[in-house]
Amino acid sequence: MNAVRLVFFTAMVLSLSSCASSRNEVTVQESQKISKGQELTDLQRALNEKAITADEYEQLRRIIMRRPQ
Repeated sequence: MNAVRLVFFTAMVLSLSSCASSRNEVTVQESQKISKGQELTDLQRALNEKAITADEYEQLRRIIMRRPQ
C-alpha cells in the first residue's frame, strides 16, 4: 500500500508541476511520458485500493481534467 501511495504521490507532484504548461503529458526523467488517461487510470486504481479518499480522488480528477488536451 505504501508503494502505491509513493507512486501516486510522485505522479501527482509531477502532474501538478505541469499545470501551467499547455501540454497534456508529463515528462519523467526525459524518457517516459504519462498521458492524462494514464493519470486518470492510476487515480482510479488509488481510489480502488483505498490509498486515497473519494474526496481526494474528485479533487485530483478535476485538476487533471482542467488541463488542456
